[in-house]
Amino acid sequence: QVQLVESGGGLVQPGGSLRLSCAVSTSILSINSMGWYRQAPGKQRELVAIITLNGLTTYGESVKGRFTISRDNAKNTVFLQMSSLKSEDTAVYYCYLDGNVDWQRRMNFWGQGTQVTVSA
Repeated sequence: QVQLVESGGGLVQPGGSLRLSCAVSTSILSINSMGWYRQAPGKQRELVAIITLNGLTTYGESVKGRFTISRDNAKNTVFLQMSSLKSEDTAVYYCYLDGNVDWQRRMNFWGQGTQVTVSA
């Protein structure tokens, strides 16, 4: 079972910055994409940002221009740099991985989530 280890969440004031990290702690044949989703209380889980193996990125509309996703392919790690944070960014952030477990199985995996709270 592939495990994703998230870190970097916490409490930050509006306008501040945080950096999230997510590392794949177990071996996997290959990774197609990694990224982040978030879920605020009473709301559906939504896309934050995704990055493919080739570095192509997709961002949710609400974070464009403020968040930047990047990855270290050699370390199977993805990062989310969040700037100009707003109270509406408060949510649990989940790491996501789309990968090939073996030559026949392509699967999606989720981290346990890390809380980001933006408040004065």
